[in-house]
Formats: sequence, C-alpha cells, structure tokens
Amino acid sequence: MSPTKDFGSRAYHSFETRGPLCVGVDPHGAVLQYWGLDDDLAGAERFAMTMVEACADRVGFVKPQSAFFERFGSGGIALLERVIADARKAGALVILDVKRGDIGSTMAAYAQAYLDPASPLSVDAVTASPFLGTGALQPAFDLAAAHGKGVFVLARTSNPEGKQIQLARRRDGRTVVQSIIDEVGALNGDAEPLGSLGLVMGATVGACATEGEARLRESTYGITHSAGQQRDTAHDLSEFNGPILVPGMGAQGGRPSDLPRVLGPAVNFAIPSYSRQIAQPGPATAGIRSAVDALQEECRAATGE
Repeated sequence: MSPTKDFGSRAYHSFETRGPLCVGVDPHGAVLQYWGLDDDLAGAERFAMTMVEACADRVGFVKPQSAFFERFGSGGIALLERVIADARKAGALVILDVKRGDIGSTMAAYAQAYLDPASPLSVDAVTASPFLGTGALQPAFDLAAAHGKGVFVLARTSNPEGKQIQLARRRDGRTVVQSIIDEVGALNGDAEPLGSLGLVMGATVGACATEGEARLRESTYGITHSAGQQRDTAHDLSEFNGPILVPGMGAQGGRPSDLPRVLGPAVNFAIPSYSRQIAQPGPATAGIRSAVDALQEECRAATGE
C-alpha cells in the first residue's frame, strides 16, 4: 500500500483484503497476570510483541492503547514505538488510542507527535476527543490531511457517565453526539471511496436511527411534530462516509450481531475492536490466531465484507 494514499482509501482497501477486525494491544495488569507475567515492562514487552507477532499480518487494524504503555515511563514509550513499527511492517494499519483533545498549539503538538511521519510515534490514525469543540481538533485534521493519516473522533461512548454530555440536546434539537457525527461527516465531504475522518461509536450504545427517523431529523433535528417532544436518542449515520471504530466488543459485551443495530447503514465501514477476547487464549500464538480467525469471519458476516 502506498503511504501517499489517504487513510480513508487505505482503510477501504484493508476492509476488502484483510477484513474489518481490529486487534487491541492493551498490556494492562490483569491480562499480564492471566498470561503468568509480571506487571512490569518486561511482562508488557512479552505480551505486546507476542500479540503483534500473532495478529498483525492477518488483520487490517491494530490498536495499541497508549496509556498501558505510558505507565512504564520512557521504557514503555520505547516499547510502543516497537509495537507501532512492527505492526505497520506486517501490513496492519495502526490506530493509536490516545483520545487527545486540546486547543491551539497544544493540539498541534499532539498532532505532530502522532501524525507527522518524522515522529517515532507516527501512526496511521489516532483517536481524539471533541469535547473542547470539534473545531479545536482542526490542527489534527490538517496534519492528517497533509500526510494521508486519519483521526477517529469520539462520538458515542459506552460508558454510562458519557450520556450526560453526549445525549444532551442543543438548541436545534440535535444531541451532542449527533452534532459531532454531522460535523465530522461534513469535513469528509464527498471523499471517495471513504473519508479519512472517522468516529468512535461504542458497541453497546443505543440503536441507529431508522430510515423514517433519519427523514424526521433532516426536517426537524429531532423534534416530533405530533406533541412537540424530542424523539429518542437514536443517532443517524445515514450520510456519514468515514470509518467507524467500534470498541467495547467481546469482554465488554459487544457482539458482531450488534453492529447493524448500532451503525445502521454505515455498518459496512465498521472497525470492530477486540482486545481481551483475542488475548485470552495466549500466550500461545496458535490460540490467539485461532481467535482472530473466528472473530474475523463473524465480523465479516455482520458488516457485509
């Protein structure tokens, strides 16, 4: 794959050639203990490099969670650099889960750390938080566009605490999550075959809007005509043309059969992310690969790939 291609095109190619499955590489203490490893840098290295060896040559996406490397200090960051380099060498697109979100020069510095090819932490895409305003992420969007990278913007997360903010209503009747979907979608424009700016939508959230609900939103932004009441909290992805990272799969309760319900017409662009369920058969690489292959088939069937 040419590094000059934009991330959306590379992701679309990965859907077709390697499938939608994303493997999370999260060396947290409970998993290390389950593998019989110490919760230290050496244990994290054994875990992370085994996961990359077992998975990165057979899936389209690998997602390290930065926090589980950062907790080991400079050695953990060096390990993260190795994970990124080896996963990309094996042909996987690396999505670094960092959930950064800030303003001005600070946001620009975060973008440079992860999206500038000159950085040792350069990846294919990052996760970002829009809750200082989607527009505050513009430095990341700009650098991503300049270097063919991607940004996945948090929209609807599975944690119960997120509802208070994400499902709040704006004056125009839309939920905050819907406004994020609309704003990011507008930035993708008419990109073909797929935009490079994506969303993060938890696997255990409410259902996507039906076709009738989507038409209603288009004309009323979520206010019903009959009684002047807001409709339910369903989100509308009918016009979104970017990749959608779906965490919360497997151990957190999400199943491939949930994807059409959560994403509706955008299910073809889903990137379902598993970590513990794939790591559980380890440390033997054969067991990890068997788990990957089984989940890949389930996710292909659910997303129509």
